[in-house]
Amino acid sequence: MSRRSGILEFAVLGLLRESPMHGYELRKRLNTSLGVFRAFSYGSLYPCLKTLVGQGWLIEEPGSAPEDALAASLAGRRAKIVYRLTAEGKEHFEELLAHSGPDAWEDEHFGVRFAFFGQTSRDVRMRVLEGRRSRLEERLEKMRASLARTRERLDDYTLELQRHGMESVEREVRWLNELIESERAGRDQRPATGSGPAAGQPASQHSQDQSGSTGGLPRDRGSSRPDPSDDTAK
Repeated sequence: MSRRSGILEFAVLGLLRESPMHGYELRKRLNTSLGVFRAFSYGSLYPCLKTLVGQGWLIEEPGSAPEDALAASLAGRRAKIVYRLTAEGKEHFEELLAHSGPDAWEDEHFGVRFAFFGQTSRDVRMRVLEGRRSRLEERLEKMRASLARTRERLDDYTLELQRHGMESVEREVRWLNELIESERAGRDQRPATGSGPAAGQPASQHSQDQSGSTGGLPRDRGSSRPDPSDDTAK
């Protein structure tokens, strides 16, 4: 399985975990909600869906009301098929969510993984964020070393492009630092006994921290937060 098809399958399973959808809805969500798929070929979605059905992770169901299905049949059109996650598919997606290895830190994968952080445990979020930051810090060090070696041979425009790339990486590192600090602060605020909210902590916030599904985002990130799927921020 290629990396591209693997992350597409991950995204499809994650979206269908939220609710069943037909293919057109999935295409829209992949394109609008998960910006990393802005340029993906729609022709790759349906083979992906068929593969997931064949694996037993999805099932196909008729998505129209009986009268709509009849109208579609009389008009010579196919009724819409709704794709639903099976119990096995949910279990498989949970296993994928728990993965925090190097693939989760890469440019293309990280944007999609981040989109599903609300369904990801806090410990896994931390490992992915820290891995991503480490990867970008290594990249930034190489970029600086390369620029130092070649800047005398670069014209003004190429030099400016190099600087722009470095600034983009630096901006994402700052953003990751904010996220990591917020995740740590949220974890430190959790009561040890789990019997109730910490002093001064709203009950709703306590509930979010116990679930581990929210509370990791900085309260005020301003306008400097990069789009994880933006190629210029890698």
